[in-house]
Amino acid sequence: MKTLLKNICLFTLVFSGITACSEDTIDVSGEGTLTGKVVTAVGNEPLENVKISTTPVSTTIFTDAEGNFMIDNLEVGEYSVQAELDDFVTAFEPANIIDGQTVNVVFEMDSVSSKNIAPKTPVLVSPADGEEGVPTEVTLVWNASDNDKDEVLYDLQLRNGKTNAVEVFEALTDTTYTVTDLEMGVNYFWQVTANDGINEEVSSAIAGFSTVTPDFRNFRVYFTREVDGNNVIYGAADTETDVSSEEAYAVTATDKNSFRPRRDPNSGKVAFLRTVGAETHLFTMNSDGSDVMQVTRDIPVAGFNLEEIDFAWFNNGAQLYYPNFDKLYAINANGTGVELAYTVPTGKFITKVAVNAVNEQVAIQVNDSDGYGAEILVIDPNTDTTLEVVESGKQGALGGLDFSIGGTRVLYTRDISGSENAQYRQLDTYIFEYNMQTNVTTRLNVDKASGTLDLNPRYSPDDGSIIFVNTSNDGISQRNIYKVTFDAELNRELIFENAFMPDWE
Repeated sequence: MKTLLKNICLFTLVFSGITACSEDTIDVSGEGTLTGKVVTAVGNEPLENVKISTTPVSTTIFTDAEGNFMIDNLEVGEYSVQAELDDFVTAFEPANIIDGQTVNVVFEMDSVSSKNIAPKTPVLVSPADGEEGVPTEVTLVWNASDNDKDEVLYDLQLRNGKTNAVEVFEALTDTTYTVTDLEMGVNYFWQVTANDGINEEVSSAIAGFSTVTPDFRNFRVYFTREVDGNNVIYGAADTETDVSSEEAYAVTATDKNSFRPRRDPNSGKVAFLRTVGAETHLFTMNSDGSDVMQVTRDIPVAGFNLEEIDFAWFNNGAQLYYPNFDKLYAINANGTGVELAYTVPTGKFITKVAVNAVNEQVAIQVNDSDGYGAEILVIDPNTDTTLEVVESGKQGALGGLDFSIGGTRVLYTRDISGSENAQYRQLDTYIFEYNMQTNVTTRLNVDKASGTLDLNPRYSPDDGSIIFVNTSNDGISQRNIYKVTFDAELNRELIFENAFMPDWE
């Protein structure tokens, strides 16, 4: 019995001890309040709409217009309080919440830009400052980088020193950029600006260069190239018997549609066609593209297809022949004295004209309104007579009319497929040469690839070579200019890419 009472007393003491320990733990629980304010690190300006959250997780709230916030009924304990706002660096502050008390924290937030390193200043590398003789197509190169991991975009400004026109190329990701169709003999100035989207832009120093000024007196080859939706005329130098592969230069403006250049060696002038409103007219210019003058006005150049229309100088460069549907007109090079020179039978159009400088013989191509039923004739406009029939009675398209220097041979093209269609699409066009002394026609074996067309052939100034255009018969592929020398092999040589309507005088 004494033992039982002793054990009961011992159990009572142990239970009382456990109960006492449990009451001490409950006594440290409770809730407190967290208040705070968020301001800028520079200037202590209050920040509104800052997202406030805690770890351990509690209520998420946002600061008011004064930058203040408050979280009630926050369980006691230690917290990490986080402040987030776009364009600012996320900030953290500790807070120890005590039962029944208010704890206050203050955030001073740095802007992202204040913690971000600006890009390095770009350094212009090429062309070097003051460099001369720069091509009209040039790759501008600069060195630049960022001091951190931000993406850097570059804006390039290029100013024409003659016109003060400024081109801006924006949001470039590379440190090189190729510009084309610069004017010749002009000073250009350029500058590059780097922007990481966070810091203030940084700009390079301004550098200048001048473009090449070629000797236009040596320009013997001219051709057409499409640039930004317009036809632009280019010129290139050559040697006495060989077309040079050196750079060609634009001699007409890219905002004008100019095509079909024809150089006169006597006057040094280049005649060409240009779109004026809904019409096409004859123009002339100097070999460098200066002194542009409109020649025709009341009677435009016209025919079944302006891509096929051609004209010719005559009378030592004093006059020009050009077609207007069924009529051939002569006009002085200064735009005066337009006269009707020749008329073809009803239902026929004059499409091409070529003149031999030795005997002033005139070759013309005539065809119907669809381009077919074509003939090549040598005529005397003074007597309205046909002197010789070069080609007639063949189905398919004819084109590419030119006279040899001595006036004894005529160069032209014919689609031997005989295809005639509403799109005037040629399928298998070769170059032919007609000998007026022997009346023999020869197809030139110049290694033409299957499925391609040889078009617009022109004799070289010494008659020892020809240049011509080759392109696919699909009607949409790029056109290139080739050269063939009259030797044993007649191998073709590519001389100008993306080029057509050549002239070599």
